[in-house]
Amino acid sequence: FGPDGNNLLPAQELYKKNILALRGSFRPVTKVNMDMFEKSYDMFLQERTVDEEKTQVIFEITLANLRAEGKINERDFLDRAELLCSLGQTVMITNFQEYYKLVEYFAEFTRARMALAMGVYNLVQIFDEKYYRHLSGGILEAFGKLFFKDLKVYLYPLKDQDSGDFITSETLKVHPRMKELYKFFKYNGKMLDIKDFDSEILDIFSRKVLKMIADGEEGWEEMLPDGVPDIIKEHRLFGYSRRRFAAQKNK
Repeated sequence: FGPDGNNLLPAQELYKKNILALRGSFRPVTKVNMDMFEKSYDMFLQERTVDEEKTQVIFEITLANLRAEGKINERDFLDRAELLCSLGQTVMITNFQEYYKLVEYFAEFTRARMALAMGVYNLVQIFDEKYYRHLSGGILEAFGKLFFKDLKVYLYPLKDQDSGDFITSETLKVHPRMKELYKFFKYNGKMLDIKDFDSEILDIFSRKVLKMIADGEEGWEEMLPDGVPDIIKEHRLFGYSRRRFAAQKNK
């Protein structure tokens, strides 16, 4: 979907483009998601041979996890896409669980530079062997497919809710068996930390916002980009109810 909400042909948008992709639930899109996008986009434009005029940013929402659980709510996905489009973004809904499949798909349309922006949880999952048991070459085969085109990963930090410390590529923990593999990609410059992040918003999580909306709590609007709360209220997305909000306010 393009920023105007209309369907787009992948070939039309991706052909010979540099591609920066962000995967998330975006349920709903938060200030953290947009900070990750803005900072990683700035980093991507600093990469050799990346021309802004020939660069496409993709916000990707995958159906894979929900399909495995047998729960697909098309309206819900379209609502999330609509919010991202309202922020001027291009959205792609896919069925790829593993990141390397997403990169392989992009490679059908372009030989230019690619990068992925993600949070700590997603990067740790990439180093989980269970996702690659179906491959004869296991995780090594998957990583060969993922990083084959000098792909970069821009890592957005996570705030440790107990200590208040920021978890980055220097401090995150992967399975002991994966440590050397992780170090290899880290020290070869494949994983770069997003450093100039907004530390004031790292307590914002989509699931927390979702619960606040459903429970009629106040304050969730400040956690979302400008304009998004208005659309949620107008279309009563994600269980928003004026009655429930009024009842909560009058308690």
